[in-house]
Amino acid sequence: MTHSFFISKRVSQSLLFALTCCVGLSCRVPDQDNSHTGTAPSQDLEQVSYWLTNPDKSVLFRKQPPLAFSDMVAGATTITLDPSQTYQEMDGFGYTLTGGSTALINNMSPARRKALLEELFTTKDNNIGVSYLRVSIGASDLDEKPFSYNDLPSGQADPKLEKFSLAPDRKHLIPILKQILALNPDIKIMGSPWSPPTWMKDNQSTIGGSLKPEYYDAYAQYFVKYIQGMEQEGISIDAITIQNEPLHPGNNPSLLMLPEQQAEFIKNHLGPAFREAGIKTKIVVYDHNADRPDYPITVMNDPEANKYIDGAAFHLYGGSIDALEQVHEAHPDKNLYFTEQWIGAPGNFAGDLAWHMENLIIGAPRHWSRTVLEWNLAANSQLEPHTEGGCTQCLGALTIDGDMVVRNPAYYIIAHASKFVRPGSVRIASNLVEGLPNVAYRTPEGQKVLIVLNTSGAPQAFDIADGDKAAAATLKPGAVATFVW
Repeated sequence: MTHSFFISKRVSQSLLFALTCCVGLSCRVPDQDNSHTGTAPSQDLEQVSYWLTNPDKSVLFRKQPPLAFSDMVAGATTITLDPSQTYQEMDGFGYTLTGGSTALINNMSPARRKALLEELFTTKDNNIGVSYLRVSIGASDLDEKPFSYNDLPSGQADPKLEKFSLAPDRKHLIPILKQILALNPDIKIMGSPWSPPTWMKDNQSTIGGSLKPEYYDAYAQYFVKYIQGMEQEGISIDAITIQNEPLHPGNNPSLLMLPEQQAEFIKNHLGPAFREAGIKTKIVVYDHNADRPDYPITVMNDPEANKYIDGAAFHLYGGSIDALEQVHEAHPDKNLYFTEQWIGAPGNFAGDLAWHMENLIIGAPRHWSRTVLEWNLAANSQLEPHTEGGCTQCLGALTIDGDMVVRNPAYYIIAHASKFVRPGSVRIASNLVEGLPNVAYRTPEGQKVLIVLNTSGAPQAFDIADGDKAAAATLKPGAVATFVW
């Protein structure tokens, strides 16, 4: 293992200091080397804490010896923060907590489950502080089998929802959510349906089909009952999307819902139902790929639907992340959310880390997203559970077999933001440097956070500038670091 050192090249000879050694970083030509003694940086200089992940896994989200600010010197490659330019407030970073994920976690021994949930949902020590979750309303394709909260024998219907029940979620999902909320009462939860009950659909199937117009009111009340039922369990649903991937009717479960249908459902059924029930849960449209920004724009262009809509959600299995900008420009008063992206098994750590950091952790917030969520939290080593016809290659952020837990790329990808960019943080301006995509924030406590990825094929030396001070840093090719001061 090669050891190398950071040092500010600007400090005068009287203030020269050395830092303890760290892994994966190139030398910045120190004038003296006290690394073998563990000498700390001079305390009269403001320090920059940072956490590093290298693409070769030699360092996996580990805190490194701090950097220090000194006077600015012209000429260096520089990432400059401008806190006077502010953008969106962040809601958080996290995962889809599928029913399958909760089954795996719930089946762990109590002590190991408790330790894992603390690691995921608190920020103390090396814990990663997940702050936003997406759950399925009914089954997703990463449940063992499809279900809704109002399943009936073929040929029956229940337009008054007299047989509605959250019973399927009381086995695993609701107990795990309650344990998470005990650790982090402020975590935000978004609910997304994969399919309505089959009796509401024109093909009577969990796969595809469309919502029958005569059941629009019943389906609106289905959302109302879901939110109210979860509230009775002590679980507040901050937002719902109308339909997961409304243009992908081939999944199990799934539903085809065109933008005009979504607008009709919101303006004449769901919106009024929420208003009459006094429900404050946000209504979010689309929840599909960035290749169709016209879909959420179409829905939000309907003035009657628009007044009920909080914003739009996106995935990135198609299109480019900068397409979110089109939706922001068309409706700047609406919020944007990034809600899903998978990593295909068995995964490619270096490639997955770089792509997801550049496009999601950095790219989505730079294009106005308030969240970044990975799909999904956990699967077992057989990539189960999943429905028949559901995703068979979805690699969870965690692989859980009994009490054994393996941390996969999405764990580290989210950790680099979730631990530090806490809810209420505001994105601030930072310049884009070739080979060093980055994003910056000011936290509610007044700290600055800068996330930087080296996409070049060589080590990159750069300065982090904040006002009239700067700190020198170097990253290996493909490495990512989060800097905090």
